[in-house]
Amino acid sequence: MLYYKVIVYTSNREGTATFNDVFIKLVGINGESERTMLKSEKLISGFSQGEVSSFTVSCDTSLGQLIWIELDKQSHDMFPVDNWFPDKVEVKSEEELTYKFPIYCWINDSEVHCFSEGTALKGSDISDSLSLFGKKRDDYRKQELEKRKKDYCWKENDRGLPHCIQEDSIWSLPTEVWFSLVKGVEIGLTQTVGLASLQLKGLASYMDNWKHFHHVGRAFSSKISKISKHVTENWSHNDFFAYQFLNGVNPMVIRRCTALPSNFPVTDKMLLHGHSLEDEMKNGNIFLCDYKNFDGLQPNIINGKAQYLMAPLVLLQKTPNDKLMPIAIQLKQTPADDNPIFVPNDPEYDWLLAKTFVRSAEFTEHQLNSHLLRTHLLAEVFAVSLLRNVPRVHPLYKLLMPHMRYTLQINILARYLLVSDNGFFKKNTASGGEALITILQRSLSSLTYRSLCIPDNIADRGLESVPNFYYRDDGLRIWKIINSFVKGILKYYYKSNKEIQKDPELQNWIGDIFKHGFLSKESSGIPKSIPTVDELVKFVTMVIFTCSAQHSAVNTGQYDYGGFMPNTPITLQLPPPTQKGLANENTLLQTLPTISGTFNGMAVMWLLSKRSSDSVILGLYREEYFTEETPCKLIKVFQGELKKLSEDINKRNKSLENESKIPYTYMDPAVMENSVAI
Repeated sequence: MLYYKVIVYTSNREGTATFNDVFIKLVGINGESERTMLKSEKLISGFSQGEVSSFTVSCDTSLGQLIWIELDKQSHDMFPVDNWFPDKVEVKSEEELTYKFPIYCWINDSEVHCFSEGTALKGSDISDSLSLFGKKRDDYRKQELEKRKKDYCWKENDRGLPHCIQEDSIWSLPTEVWFSLVKGVEIGLTQTVGLASLQLKGLASYMDNWKHFHHVGRAFSSKISKISKHVTENWSHNDFFAYQFLNGVNPMVIRRCTALPSNFPVTDKMLLHGHSLEDEMKNGNIFLCDYKNFDGLQPNIINGKAQYLMAPLVLLQKTPNDKLMPIAIQLKQTPADDNPIFVPNDPEYDWLLAKTFVRSAEFTEHQLNSHLLRTHLLAEVFAVSLLRNVPRVHPLYKLLMPHMRYTLQINILARYLLVSDNGFFKKNTASGGEALITILQRSLSSLTYRSLCIPDNIADRGLESVPNFYYRDDGLRIWKIINSFVKGILKYYYKSNKEIQKDPELQNWIGDIFKHGFLSKESSGIPKSIPTVDELVKFVTMVIFTCSAQHSAVNTGQYDYGGFMPNTPITLQLPPPTQKGLANENTLLQTLPTISGTFNGMAVMWLLSKRSSDSVILGLYREEYFTEETPCKLIKVFQGELKKLSEDINKRNKSLENESKIPYTYMDPAVMENSVAI
């Protein structure tokens, strides 16, 4: 008789314990054990939160090298089926060999669940099916992927948008991608929760317009940060208006202008400091923000009233003291007598109204393109492709899954609560309804692989040398750190390009992303297969950066910059001015969202930017992901580099605060979550 010591680690998080009976079966290359109940000496069976429990499983003969374990959990009369979250199981043989089986997911039913031994195995490693071990391993992987393809089905979108998971309810998702209990409770994602958090409950039904600007400020006073205080005090200033294009919540639109668009007839007379436009463009001092994707849209109708969303062009100039300043705004794409170009020396409210229309367009561009499409929807494509094509034991799965742990549940909630026919956008924003679909379609058609890789993106936009561009500075450093880590991991497992080419699981993952995320459009530059290790390193770096650093950059600051509504109006109620000299304070107040729209917008931005108490920073990898010595060493280096970056960012931010400038914190590894969480 041989004995195996089984050690079970239950997660030390709220709600992870179970009072049910748990059974285990050990499966090796030479056979399998009997299904054995894990009995303890406790009066009540089950596993407590944070408990480490030891048991013995006996076998008549040696099982050989262990391949997987089977766990099932059964209720009894005293306790119904409950939720259990084991972190891992370790099995020690009499030969003093230790096998680790990462679990890290909910078990909430009485079905049998299989978990592979933790050593990473890529797709090309399973070709040795002549041995019994190879055949069993091959069979297990095939069974796992067959089940995954049934559990994670694609829902193809006939409106030209990225495909998503075919689930309408978070409760129908497999438990392996569920939130923790804490995350599930906190993620209300409803305006009611946000309004209560902001102490605004009961104030979101006022359909009146604002009468005075100081009333808006009072409504915003319940939750204020250092940045939001600066926003409230400076939202109307030209330098702050321009600053947000670089370091606000959407640093993705601005680009260097080397030739003025033909539909934007700005003249030298409009420039600051008396320079010629041609000379300033040659010197690299002119920048453009173009919202052409909004041209010709039919904006939303809210409570029977038409709303307005413009497609502005904005020209900015770098001044001799390295400040960026706006110099011209045209609110519609086509030049005309009733489409004037506004400049800073226009009457105060003409210029402020023009900037307000730009900031409203910024809200839409940010939420639907930079945030929803380029992080959430793409992260879902990456995740579903991974779950359908790559088994848990694959090094690619281990490398990527930490950055996708909440994606599916969050996106299902977002589709239902935010962008559905009865969601927040339809009820409250100018871009709700058909306009929303058109914007996403146009944004996807112009989305490229290069634009998702921050070194290429910055170069293509000509922003390499723009001063005080912290999104660029922090982003490039994080990209470099991620890239170095990914290179180390992938080159440890893939010794040659041939191994990449021979890995069907990896290639199927890439192919699914090309087909379902980018609709097989070669113009996107997204590869449909990966031939070399170096190309795989760049692609995986892009995926991790998109799901972590980029999401943090465009998500975390939403309430800081958008909670004070005049800085980021979610809709506008009056059409743009067609001539100068007619606007006043009342015109602007009548143009801004209603009191109801303001409060609902504040509530959603508060919820979207609120960090979970269950968040995990970018550099944290558990044994769920890697057990081998070399990857674990690489993880330590990765974490050390991220810690150093975080220290450097904090040092810079303190320096900025001492100079009464705005700190940039949204890509700090110490505070950002490691997945597309909201």
